Amino acid sequence: MADCIRVPLLLLLMCILSSVHPIRGDRVGADMIVANAEKQQNLAGGPAPAALNPAAAERNPGAGASLPRRRSAGWKLAEEAVCREDLTRLCPKHSWNNNLAVLECLQDKKEETEIAAECNHLLWNYKLNLTTDPKFESVAVEVCKTTISEIKECAAEELGKGYLVSCLVDHRSNISDYQCNQYITKMTSIVFSDYQLICGFTEKCRDDINALRCGSISTGEKDIHSQGEVIACLEKGLVREAEEQPGAHAIKDECKKAIMRVAELSSDDFHLDRYLYFACREDRERFCENTLAGEGRVYKCLFNHKFEEAMSERCREALTTRQKLIAQDYKVSYSLARACKSDLRKYRCSVDTNMPRAREARLSYLLLCLESAVHRGRVVSGECQGEMMDYRRMLMEDFSLSPEIVLHCRSEIEGHCSGLHRKGRTLHCLMRVGRGDMGAIDPNCQRALQTLIQEADPGADYRIDRALNEACESVIQTACKHIRNGDPMILSCLMEHLYTEKMVEDCEHRLLELQYFIARDWKLDPILYKKCQGDAARLCHTHGWNETSEMMPPGAIFSCLYRHAYRSVEQGRRLSRDCKVEVQRILHQRALDVKLDPELQRRCMTDLGKWCSEKTEAGQELECLQDHLEDLVSDCRDVVGNLTELESEDIQIEALLMRACEPVIQAHCHEVADNQIDTGDLMECLVQNKHQKEMNEKCAVGVTHFQLIQIKDFRFSYKFKTACKEDVLKLCPNIKKKVDVVICLSTTVRNDTLQEVKEQRVSVKCRKQLRVEEVEMSEDIRLEPELYDSCKQDITKLCQNVAFGNAQVIECLKENKRHLSSRCHQRIFKLQEVEMVDPELDYQLMRVCKHMIRRFCTESEGKNVLQCLKQNKNSELMDPKCKQMITKRQITQNTDYRLNPVLRKACKADIPKFCQSILNKATADSELEGQVISCLKLKYADQRLSSDCEDQIRVILQESALDYRLDPQLQLHCTQEISRLCPEEAAAQEQTGQVEECLKVNLLKIKQEGCKKEVLNMLKESKADIFVDPVLHTACALDIKHHCAAIPPGRGRQMSCLMEALQDKRVRLQPECKKRLQDRIDMWSYAAKAAPAEGFSDLAAQVLTSPSKNYILTVIGTGVALLFLMGLLCGRFTKRVTQELKDSERAPLLPAGGGRRRSEGGGRRMQAAKVRPPPEHQQQLAGSFM
Repeated sequence: MADCIRVPLLLLLMCILSSVHPIRGDRVGADMIVANAEKQQNLAGGPAPAALNPAAAERNPGAGASLPRRRSAGWKLAEEAVCREDLTRLCPKHSWNNNLAVLECLQDKKEETEIAAECNHLLWNYKLNLTTDPKFESVAVEVCKTTISEIKECAAEELGKGYLVSCLVDHRSNISDYQCNQYITKMTSIVFSDYQLICGFTEKCRDDINALRCGSISTGEKDIHSQGEVIACLEKGLVREAEEQPGAHAIKDECKKAIMRVAELSSDDFHLDRYLYFACREDRERFCENTLAGEGRVYKCLFNHKFEEAMSERCREALTTRQKLIAQDYKVSYSLARACKSDLRKYRCSVDTNMPRAREARLSYLLLCLESAVHRGRVVSGECQGEMMDYRRMLMEDFSLSPEIVLHCRSEIEGHCSGLHRKGRTLHCLMRVGRGDMGAIDPNCQRALQTLIQEADPGADYRIDRALNEACESVIQTACKHIRNGDPMILSCLMEHLYTEKMVEDCEHRLLELQYFIARDWKLDPILYKKCQGDAARLCHTHGWNETSEMMPPGAIFSCLYRHAYRSVEQGRRLSRDCKVEVQRILHQRALDVKLDPELQRRCMTDLGKWCSEKTEAGQELECLQDHLEDLVSDCRDVVGNLTELESEDIQIEALLMRACEPVIQAHCHEVADNQIDTGDLMECLVQNKHQKEMNEKCAVGVTHFQLIQIKDFRFSYKFKTACKEDVLKLCPNIKKKVDVVICLSTTVRNDTLQEVKEQRVSVKCRKQLRVEEVEMSEDIRLEPELYDSCKQDITKLCQNVAFGNAQVIECLKENKRHLSSRCHQRIFKLQEVEMVDPELDYQLMRVCKHMIRRFCTESEGKNVLQCLKQNKNSELMDPKCKQMITKRQITQNTDYRLNPVLRKACKADIPKFCQSILNKATADSELEGQVISCLKLKYADQRLSSDCEDQIRVILQESALDYRLDPQLQLHCTQEISRLCPEEAAAQEQTGQVEECLKVNLLKIKQEGCKKEVLNMLKESKADIFVDPVLHTACALDIKHHCAAIPPGRGRQMSCLMEALQDKRVRLQPECKKRLQDRIDMWSYAAKAAPAEGFSDLAAQVLTSPSKNYILTVIGTGVALLFLMGLLCGRFTKRVTQELKDSERAPLLPAGGGRRRSEGGGRRMQAAKVRPPPEHQQQLAGSFM
């Protein structure tokens, strides 16, 4: 080596090595070598140490005076008076005869009070003499002859200038000869115990030493033995410059290199870093007593205990400075440089032509380069990986080791994170600020944090993050104990237990802070990177990006991957199975917090602040964004929509919902959950079982929320989207809202059904799923936005204590229909009209009567379910709750014929024929309050209906005769009378026609004309069919069986049979039947008086429907026959007109002459028009017609 530029660096390492504790046994050999050199020097008549360096003697005359004028061959340091007292006090006696042993003993004593100043200078001059004497170089040539020939650089050095020893120190690690190695080690300890003894160091750093006021280069001005502080001062100045601290001095490049080289050469033994050695002597004894010196072991031990409470502040400061130097140049760490040397060469981590040379040496670059190799599956030696982990942990523990953090995050640290320096707390505080939990963060600070996380790579091993490790230790021991310690899956396990009972708050915070940054670089999740790097290159073109590039958009790769994760086979470009599993795993975990989705947070930052600032609980922010989907800016709406679409396909992305719904899933959906492969079946199962006993409030709220979100866009319902996508594009283009799409498709299906088209326009698979969606929407009024918006005020007013879900609010509105606002009433009427046509959409009916439908109506079509239930309503096996629900629906149907599709179809000709006047007054969206049905009932009594319509009205009459509530007109007009006259009968739980019977019996007491008219109509209807009078029918059932069994029911036939039997004295009726018949006759008589026939048609109808119809018709017929006979026998009662009078009347009408018949006829007509008979003849004519 031609210059001394590397000598200061290499020789300082020797200085540090010289301070290592004595080498036992073989140490004597090295001492003898140096002693022999001294002996050769003295025998040659060489001067005493002071004489060898006159300048030194001049600077310290005291030291020079203490040296003997003449030296004997066996001169010893122990014999000098200036050091005898210190030697006796500090060094063991057996070392006195060995100058190197004495030197080593005394130079490790730091405090000024320990060694006299004169002795200090004597030692310094002796060391300087040793390093500048060619005799020692000749000894090196002799002792290291073999080694020099092996090391070409050293063989080429010019002898006599002191460069040879420096070269040997530089290549010390390659010296295999034991004696040479020991000799070089000793020389190192001598030379590098003082920076002024390092060749060229003083010259290169003179100006910087003075500028930084690190000490004097003049021996007389300052204690020479304080040289360690000078180097430490320079190192601190170098760190301040790197951190760009205010007022930092710019150190010259040649001095920087000298400082870093000194640090590098002192890397294997902490004794060689004089400042650190003296600062940490006691701490070394306290923490690292059993740690052998050499190979950087003591450094590592002290680093590991840096934040212990017992660690002295001075030692901690010295260790931090050392770590900062390592961060600037990894070679300052002996163990790391040695362990990773071959791997760095193997993966070409030092030959990046795009990288400045100074940066290649940085610890961060080494870590990123080797971590990238590990991530790609390349083999990095275990020793190197172990060293990397130590320094990654070091970076995570102390933020100050990263100059970029110190530089760019200064204001954040001062404002939010002061006083949290130890054990990574400051870094995690900064990470929390970076998440946005504590206000805005400077972009440069954010980038610095992301870079640091990339360098430390805690995703590969959670133990690297000490703050996380300590916070989550209890959780790991309980929830993740089945996973090997240090496995990357530990972090995944912790995420899976986020917001569970096993998670502790401190661990939760530390975990989310770390995951925020891991989510922004997919390489920080080693499992994802391993499983998906091929897919990422194939689908996301990552092969074009440098592995260590910082230009990669945050979260871009993962966004690309999850967009391909749910593609169908037909769509192609799908992920591999292993990669898809990993992507889904991460999606499930990151959905817990919107900040773990970089793209979502970036696009929705404004909307989050605007709409969701108060939503701080887990998962609430995403729900808030979904609730305000229509209000979001387009970019945010798109990303929220895409995520919601994925959730519909894979609801397990909603991890919090899945945890809340675990009991329901285990009880009712375990098969679906176990086999779910992106089909949306699990959510459908949860919706169907939303009201099971295992359903808790959190799960129910979550499922309902998801349903409410689905109505915003049909794409949010995966199964519906899959089944109906083509139908929507064809039949309902430009419609986006799910509700509108369902209405559009349902209307199409209904129209095709009514028109009986050969081929339905909506596909079979879509019709099937459409039915599922319609049923789900009927469960909660909020799932039908138009209905909900129309009835909001009514709900608040009439149903404020009714819970949503189970169609309870809709049922409440139906029950209070008469009190609803006009707009809400219209919506409810339309809803009921649809439900009556398709009872499967009547959620309450289907829910309450679920088991009864299975018992009685398994063979019935969906549209005939209600009809089937009505037919079996009075069965002994009918459930009371279901029977009550059927009654409610019957009451609803009887309010308007349009709500009874069977009746409407059967009477489509009769209604306009007989009840047109009522239809003319009706509106499209309000009930007719049973007026049309009442009209048809009267026509039924008159026996004027068609047979199909008559059958349906008979059923209605029979049903309403048993329960007065099924007659809307009767209930409307007689409510007060029933309360006054028949309270007990009305209060009966089971209605059997007793209220109607009570009203009939108390007909004379009824005051309200409207009610009286309705009761009279009932009496009139009962004459048409005995089944309409349940009380009479029950009383006379036995008599009907005995006397009228052959007579078919209807048209009053059986009633007439009973009346004839009552009049026939030969027939003996049952006493109860006889009594009831007599009562009916009296009632009918009163009814005839109270409501006489209004016209001939009513009279004829009364006769035809009268039980005494035959008698009345016989009397009328006999009377007509008698009149006819009298007319035949007695002639005319009027006056006869004589033939002469007739002829005289006819004569003037005859024409005067003949002519053709046509002319005569025309003349007769003319004459008849003009000629009138005389007045007297007119009177006679009039009298003849009297």
